[in-house]
Amino acid sequence: MSKHNTGNPLKERLHEVIFEADTPEGKFFDSILIVMIIASVLIVMLESVPSYRDNFHGIFYSLEWFFTIFFTAEYILRLYCTYRPIKYATSFFGVIDLLAILPTYLALFLGAGIESLMVIRALRLLRVFRIFKMVGFLQQGRLILNALNNSRQKIFVFLFFVSIVVCIFGSIMYVIEGNVNGEEFTSIPRSIYWAIVTVSTVGYGDIHPVTSLGQTLASILMILGYAIIAVPTGIVSGEIVSENINGKKLKKKHKKILEKELAGLQVSTQVCRYCSKEGHDIDAVFCMYCGEALNAEDEKKED
Repeated sequence: MSKHNTGNPLKERLHEVIFEADTPEGKFFDSILIVMIIASVLIVMLESVPSYRDNFHGIFYSLEWFFTIFFTAEYILRLYCTYRPIKYATSFFGVIDLLAILPTYLALFLGAGIESLMVIRALRLLRVFRIFKMVGFLQQGRLILNALNNSRQKIFVFLFFVSIVVCIFGSIMYVIEGNVNGEEFTSIPRSIYWAIVTVSTVGYGDIHPVTSLGQTLASILMILGYAIIAVPTGIVSGEIVSENINGKKLKKKHKKILEKELAGLQVSTQVCRYCSKEGHDIDAVFCMYCGEALNAEDEKKED
């Protein structure tokens, strides 16, 4: 028997519209939400253009507050219609939803400029995968994140090695070019900066050696840079292949969702009212994560 007594049809209805995309109302709400997100991000980008900012500052300012108030109301409604608000607030989308509205309010206290961080709202477009039931795409994103996480120790060792290399080459270049080209290689830290730019194949060209020995050393570092770039790529690629073939690092619940998508089966967009997680079977009655009833009607039957 469920220990929760919902008894609030308003919450149930709001949750169905705001969190789910299986109903016409839910799809309509999510479609409007996506349009609002895209429009708000475009406004932030356009406002960064000086000519547009000078001519349409008042319009941009009003639109920014319109979008912020809309997203604030949406965030409050999401908290209201979830039976465990803290679960939603600390979830991935909950944190993103909060960060999407904070910059405008922080700008009132910290001054103009910080509202440009509102471009983080673009992350909310990840909901498009849920709305159009492209769970498999999200799974591929999890696969990449798992590969990066599993590679972190190898990458740390690699970066530590690269740091030693650029420090050595930068110091040597300072010794070679310091007395001849003192206006550019003015210190060891600045020479290390040159080594980092060179080994990463960025090549700004703001600092360059003029001696034959210095140019020879630079050539060696440039060639070494190509080999260095290939190392982290190989490390992460190897982990991705391992994740994809063996599936040892994947959580069973994520793997199950992916298998359903690949098999052409439907995965419900229904979100649990208690733990705010999704990915349930189309005919699921209880949450696969916390065990609570997914619908009020089923909860009443359980009682």
